[in-house]
Amino acid sequence: MNKSELIDAMAASAGITKAAAKLALESFLSNVEGTLQKGGRVSLVGFGSWSVSKRAARDGRNPQTGKTIKIAAKNVVKFKAGAELEGAVNK
Repeated sequence: MNKSELIDAMAASAGITKAAAKLALESFLSNVEGTLQKGGRVSLVGFGSWSVSKRAARDGRNPQTGKTIKIAAKNVVKFKAGAELEGAVNK
């Protein structure tokens, strides 16, 4: 399912217009992104939670040449599925 299909599904199931569903989805995504940028955590009980963890700088290897390369440190977004979501997927 892509973004436009999700918007269509949200509009149909909630009985709202596609424009309202698009606005709601974009607001949700914007708020999740903003919270994660500040180092916060977003948790939806039963669905899952998003958080940010720091990945340290490290040495890696170029698989084509075998040369050692430096991989920079960066922040990584993590998602942990909630119990209800896992249960629904594993029925």
